[in-house]
Amino acid sequence: QVQLVESGGGLVQAGDSLRLSCAASGRTFSRYVMGWFRQAPGKEREFVATISWSGDSTYYADSVKGRFTINRDSAKNTVYLQMNSLKPEDTAVYYCAAARRLGVTIAGDEYDYWGQGTQVAVSS
Repeated sequence: QVQLVESGGGLVQAGDSLRLSCAASGRTFSRYVMGWFRQAPGKEREFVATISWSGDSTYYADSVKGRFTINRDSAKNTVYLQMNSLKPEDTAVYYCAAARRLGVTIAGDEYDYWGQGTQVAVSS
């Protein structure tokens, strides 16, 4: 069982940066592929970024590539999403997710555990 708690969301202006954190419980955190997803009002949930067990492999949605960075600190059982050059279209609830699998995945239904989400709002 893994519990995930996101933090770091807030209201910022376009061009600003935010760093989201996802703290995970459980001693097997290092065995989980971690991902970030987001859901804007009236839209479906969409993939943002994912990172492998070791942190060596990452993958990003085209919409955030070059602006967002995912990384993990296994000693702290935490995964981060650094978001730079934020745009109004990045406004959404951001969710952290964990998948007990070997390789990274962008498919939400392959993730086993989800956090409650943290709101990010970007004004123009």
